[in-house]
Amino acid sequence: MKKYLLVALGMIFVGLGALGVVVPGLPTTPFLLLASWLFYRSSPRLQQWLLNSWLGKYIRNYHRRGGMTVSQKAGAVGIMVTMVLLSTFVFIPAGSIARIIVPIAGAIGALTVIFAVPNAKNDD
Repeated sequence: MKKYLLVALGMIFVGLGALGVVVPGLPTTPFLLLASWLFYRSSPRLQQWLLNSWLGKYIRNYHRRGGMTVSQKAGAVGIMVTMVLLSTFVFIPAGSIARIIVPIAGAIGALTVIFAVPNAKNDD
């Protein structure tokens, strides 16, 4: 039963990580790292699938460098801020609750990248 729960959670986090590639404010790498750990504990076959998929590059780069470079963090935060501002003031209608939720989610994502994601050993 535990194995199936870990696999299900891993798949959910793979989905969130994949969404993080295109949704501003949603981090990709932390979700994929968590999914990889869950698969490690439950299904080595799924872990290999994840590492060999197009999402695996995020995990491999993170492990190889020991984190994100400062320039990668700056780029990620810059894109997040740009997309959150664009979404909030151009695409979301005035008076919508999303005009509150999207900036909060974007701020959480940006702060996560800045403070929770370790800096890489070498800045490329």
